[in-house]
Amino acid sequence: MLKYESDSRKVQKGQIFVALNGLTVDGHDFIPSAIEKGASKIICDRKIDYDIPYEIVQDTDKYLKEALKKEYGTIINKLKLIGVTGTNGKTTSCYLTYQMLNMLGLNTAYIGTIGYYHKDDYISLNNTTPDILTIYKLLVNAYENGAECVVMEVSSQALSYDRLSGIDYSLIAFTNLTEDHLDYHKTMKNYLNAKLLILDHLKENAKIIVNKDDEYSKYFNKKGYERYTLGINGDYNIKEYETYPNKTNIIFDYNKNEYKATIPLTSKFNIYNYLTCLAICNQLGFKIDDILSKTKYIKAPKGRCEAYEVNNGFAVIDYAHTPDAEEKVINAYNELKKNRVITIIGCGGDRDPKKRPIMGKIATNLSDYVIFTNDNPRTEKPENIMKETKEELEKKPEKTKQKEQDDIQKTEVETVKNNNDMSVFIKLSGKEKESFKGIYLPIDSGTQVFIPKQLYRIDDGKLQILNSQSKSANMSEYAVDENTRTKKFMNRLTLDNFYHKYFNLYEISMEKEVIPSASY
Repeated sequence: MLKYESDSRKVQKGQIFVALNGLTVDGHDFIPSAIEKGASKIICDRKIDYDIPYEIVQDTDKYLKEALKKEYGTIINKLKLIGVTGTNGKTTSCYLTYQMLNMLGLNTAYIGTIGYYHKDDYISLNNTTPDILTIYKLLVNAYENGAECVVMEVSSQALSYDRLSGIDYSLIAFTNLTEDHLDYHKTMKNYLNAKLLILDHLKENAKIIVNKDDEYSKYFNKKGYERYTLGINGDYNIKEYETYPNKTNIIFDYNKNEYKATIPLTSKFNIYNYLTCLAICNQLGFKIDDILSKTKYIKAPKGRCEAYEVNNGFAVIDYAHTPDAEEKVINAYNELKKNRVITIIGCGGDRDPKKRPIMGKIATNLSDYVIFTNDNPRTEKPENIMKETKEELEKKPEKTKQKEQDDIQKTEVETVKNNNDMSVFIKLSGKEKESFKGIYLPIDSGTQVFIPKQLYRIDDGKLQILNSQSKSANMSEYAVDENTRTKKFMNRLTLDNFYHKYFNLYEISMEKEVIPSASY
């Protein structure tokens, strides 16, 4: 238990309650609750009328950061802290590193999008990089339970809000930078500058590892610190690779020595995630040969290219929520497909709306079939999110002869009906904590199914073809009771039943529950 607490609901007897001024709530309003829970003292920025010792400070947030650093800085400095930042690949790179370091004998904890992991401990987290008090709690907990090292995902928001005050890293890694979070940062320049703040959190003699093939990697450099690159013609140089549905073979060299590895992950982008892991472990002092010997045992985190065999094809769940990540995931499986790629996609609410039409267009350009549905709408109207996601698709197409158009549509319908050889079914889930037993599709009056040259829409429980000859399919027999709705999700429809009947696809089944990730 830390000496300080800022959440009145979590106050334990004897703790000091720090009343923070949040964006939507004022911690001073919860002082009575903190007192009731047993707080021994209150830190506040104004006079209070309660029978309890209190201290007035100018800035309670600044006070907390300085107090945590003073009280626990020595403990935290005993840990090897590894920070990984970038738009895509943080979770996989960190999770692989967490597994690998433990297999190599370095007692390591993980903090990031999918939670906190150490030994048998697991704690769900609401943010990729938690608030500063939570970070200190987790780091102290890890140390007290024997951890020597902690690998952390570092988000741009955390750096911007100074959630890492007093926390410095022995090694940092940069994965890539693509368009994301521009609802907050507004421009890519601001986004980059936020990421670069991690360079202010380096311990003496810290090392920097970057993905050389990303155009922004050149900025992640700091005088006086060793810097290592990975990628084509990098220090960890990718020479050859070959992808398969459940593995990737790579040949790379380092210091004039050539190495071969079989990674139990698929796609080119996972090569970069794996090499980030390998480079981190290597720069911490472990031999590459020892790392390679453990490689076959690593696993991708849940919801990251998580593939399940579906007879002669497979279904994939991935949390890709940016245009770049979406494009890489779909292209990865286009390389592996025997027949076609079917993509389910939805954009979350209260997140950068500019990327929605881009992602809709990417999905339709790269997939054989696309199902548009809803991710977590949060405070937005689902129908508005849907409209923005398919905005590019509704623009007037080039003029074509009606006969040609009808022939194309007829051909596509027949392909959907008669082709049983489905290769890849991709569910782009977003970053919310969604649970799937089998694969489930949130259905409502805006959900749309896109087939090249053909657009379906669900209206009043029927599947309607837009801009084509009348055709409908009654879906009510598959919709579950409305009482099972969760949050703002609409009725859920099992895909294995629906698509088997209407698209003649094989059943999709999963033995375990799949939880892609936590929200950022």
